[in-house]
Amino acid sequence: MSVIAFLGHQDHCSIVAWRDTRPLRVSDFLNDLAVVAGALPERRYVINLCKDRYRFAVGLAAALLREQVSLLPPAHTPELLRTLKNGYAGLYALCEGGTQTDVLETVRYPEVSRTGLESGLPAFPASRPAAIAFTSGSTGEPTAHPKSWGGLALGAVGEAQRLGLEGAGGVTVLGTVPPQHMYGLEATVLMALRNGLALHAGRPFYPADIRAALERIPGERVLVTTPVHLRALLAEERSLPSLRLILCATAPLPAELAAEAEARYSAPLHEVYGFTEAGMVATRRTTQGPQWHALPGVRLWRDERGIRVSGGHVPEEVGASDVIVLEDPHTFSLHGRSADLVNIAGKRSSLAYLNQQLVAIEGVEDGVFFMPDERQASITRLIAFVVAPGLSRQALLSALRARIDPAFLPRPLLYVDALPRDATGKLSREALTGLVQAAGARRGPDA
Repeated sequence: MSVIAFLGHQDHCSIVAWRDTRPLRVSDFLNDLAVVAGALPERRYVINLCKDRYRFAVGLAAALLREQVSLLPPAHTPELLRTLKNGYAGLYALCEGGTQTDVLETVRYPEVSRTGLESGLPAFPASRPAAIAFTSGSTGEPTAHPKSWGGLALGAVGEAQRLGLEGAGGVTVLGTVPPQHMYGLEATVLMALRNGLALHAGRPFYPADIRAALERIPGERVLVTTPVHLRALLAEERSLPSLRLILCATAPLPAELAAEAEARYSAPLHEVYGFTEAGMVATRRTTQGPQWHALPGVRLWRDERGIRVSGGHVPEEVGASDVIVLEDPHTFSLHGRSADLVNIAGKRSSLAYLNQQLVAIEGVEDGVFFMPDERQASITRLIAFVVAPGLSRQALLSALRARIDPAFLPRPLLYVDALPRDATGKLSREALTGLVQAAGARRGPDA
């Protein structure tokens, strides 16, 4: 049985994380791992709610050491936690001070001291169940997708190989996304620790906080972010400290925005494509064309069921729910999610494309198209929410007409103060439905 190490660092003095300006080394990690693993109860399932990325990583390793499986739900709402509690006997939460849940039994991340207590270098069987990621499913009930330690570990190495980060000592990964989501787990925790890099313990959100955190990191820096955070950074005139590269995911990134980021920050920008069932699947340098390139060992093909993915860190074949045009088993173009396709008056488009056109309009700070469930007769009505203070409805609709077919103009167009994005910048259907139902939604400056 193959065994895979949790850390890819060379010795106990290697830095695994930075908390502000303080380095945390392998010896610290091993000390903390021994303490945290000893504090965990005898259970099978845990939800790791630690916001500090270093503590999350220690908690993940401690759960593996105790042969516990970390659940990764898309949200931590009381309703969803109750559903998981009913489905996973003995489920508990590992929390820091200030992070609590009334739904699950809570185990507080213990206070640790540098007593010299260390576990051995952690390594786990590749087949060991490590995590269960969840999608909402067509019914809204969480759908489980188990992840083995081997699959997660191999994916982290494959991503680093593709990005030229394998064994890149002196590089720190700073993420604006939480570690509890697949993108954050893979790109900001596992890619760093499996390849001998350092992770940044914090999760800065606002542009000023991101800039300040990067300034405190010595050596080379990798910024792992989302289109929403990147757009906010570019809206400010100030520059960032030098970056080795920028990694972006969770939503399609317009090529114009990628080009602006590369020009402003003098760093290559790569996107990651993946989905919960498979994890990371491919990357692309957005400014060099629309083609995606599969990670090492991963291949795609089409059969009567649609696009299938397997190989590399994806041990069993899974289906992709996106509209994919294959050039070969390792190269493809992405044309949006199947569920995002809309057909109005015989004309087809995707919500992702419409969203890109909306937010590209000068004066629009954020925006999204939404297809409600209710459809009367055979007429489909798109709704759009927009954050555009100072931009009139007439000017906005005029700009949209120049960019999209009139069949896709929103009816209605709703102005809001902000969109209810989650920590990764995504918008859930439930949140958008709530906006539709909310009373008194503002219709714009001259509604």
